[in-house]
Amino acid sequence: MTAVTPPVKLGTTDRFLPVWIIAAMALGLALAVFAPAVGEALHSFEIGSVSLPIAIGLLVMMYPVLAKVRYSDARAVAGDRKLLISSLVMNWLVGPVLMFALAWLLLPDLPEYRTGLIIVGLARCIAMVLIWNDLACGDREAAAFLVAVNSVFQVIMFGALGWFYLQLLPSWLGLPTTSADFSFWAITLSVLVFLGIPLLAGYLSRRIGESTKGRDWYESRFLPRVGPFALYGLLFTIVMLFALQGQQVIDRPWDVARIALPLLIYFAVTFLLGFGLGKLVGLGYERTTTLAFTAAGNNFELAIAVAIGTFGATSGQALAGIVGPLIEVPVLVALVYVALWLRPRLFPPAATTPAPAASTSALV
Repeated sequence: MTAVTPPVKLGTTDRFLPVWIIAAMALGLALAVFAPAVGEALHSFEIGSVSLPIAIGLLVMMYPVLAKVRYSDARAVAGDRKLLISSLVMNWLVGPVLMFALAWLLLPDLPEYRTGLIIVGLARCIAMVLIWNDLACGDREAAAFLVAVNSVFQVIMFGALGWFYLQLLPSWLGLPTTSADFSFWAITLSVLVFLGIPLLAGYLSRRIGESTKGRDWYESRFLPRVGPFALYGLLFTIVMLFALQGQQVIDRPWDVARIALPLLIYFAVTFLLGFGLGKLVGLGYERTTTLAFTAAGNNFELAIAVAIGTFGATSGQALAGIVGPLIEVPVLVALVYVALWLRPRLFPPAATTPAPAASTSALV
């Protein structure tokens, strides 16, 4: 008999997350306008093409989520062929094709922005998706596994897919092509820094904590102490992003709007397709949600680094990469609420499989 999972509600802090995010965006924009020296300082401290303060914020944001993962349970996820195949299809076929189509349909006269969006579509998410998945009560172990798979695929396939979508496919369709050389080391560095470090720290925390104090202490005492840092890291990262790039958004509002439209469509359509595919192949709510969010999110750190490294910091391609996270953050927060609204309607309690690591408050 299938266990019944009671309806899950976000905790008080999580329910007000949109308020905190809007406030963080506003603060970042205010810093960009009234304290431009902050943006200049952020530019002066970089790892590759990514600001060091933003990198620190991302690492602080991801560590608590990865520390919550029960890695012994995550091994079983590898045996879920429906989830793995669905994720590969959504991330490496549907996502890039959809972004390519939207970029050409909506930006036919703006080749630089079009190229930037295609690069965003090829950079699959390895960071913030863990936050959105947790908030929507997705399968934490499945998310960690799929993020790791995306990371391996990015290192191996990013350059080849870039050549395919920027040169080969357009030439087949009689469209203009774009030349771009992608740095293998830039892609590898992005994966190692933004996933490797917090993943190793999270794994060691659980391994050492459980072996010395036991699982009960680790999950009831240690995790509640480090949990709030996910929210702090997220909000800090948003403030830094808007402080660093906000002036470009303010100076070029029409360009930003043109770039934002295909992004809005992309995030919403990819999420809904992933959610529908999960339901169609018989996944439970938790893994369906994980599938949808890992498909919808993008690795903006990598996209920005590649665009700047290939085309320059002031290029249209770089601006498209910069607009990506500014649109993704509020849209995916909204999709958290969409997932929670869909849960009782598409996955009635009697048919829902409980996720062992789910919690009523993801960030705290």
